[in-house]
Amino acid sequence: MYDDERGSFLEAFRGEEFAADLGYQLRVAQVNCSVSRRGVIRGIHYADVPPGQAKYVTCAAGAVLDVVVDLRAGSPGLGKWESVRLDDTSRKAVFIAEGLGHGFMALTEQATVLYLCSTPYAPGREHGVHPLDPALGIGWPLHELDGPPVLSDKDAAAPTLEQALQAGRLPRYED
Repeated sequence: MYDDERGSFLEAFRGEEFAADLGYQLRVAQVNCSVSRRGVIRGIHYADVPPGQAKYVTCAAGAVLDVVVDLRAGSPGLGKWESVRLDDTSRKAVFIAEGLGHGFMALTEQATVLYLCSTPYAPGREHGVHPLDPALGIGWPLHELDGPPVLSDKDAAAPTLEQALQAGRLPRYED
């Protein structure tokens, strides 16, 4: 990042360096931008594999707790999750490979999240797992909110991990 009296400049993504570091060539098919108010939880979302949807996610303004969940049926890590704070100060980004679930919670009054996606949005291939599923036990900082978290109707109606697994809706680890 470069800072001077005008502000700052950051190369947020460079394909060749990304491929060299991760051994993965991210072909960007769509770029999404979401703006959320404090307490909004978006996700946990995932896409059918194949083709799946890989994402490179960063927070351009404000701050979010970004969460990646292993949703691959048959995976030794099924149901395990990791989180990282993404914000406009650290300028961190996270890569989510195909078959993994993704969600975030807005921590600031307003948070703008940018996603570089490997495939375009396809409603029939997009799914979710309830972000507040007790079996996942995601460490959302709900204690910092003045009220309950805000979920979309779709996310609030999403199945638990066990329900999605029993229905055969989750990506397979082998894929």
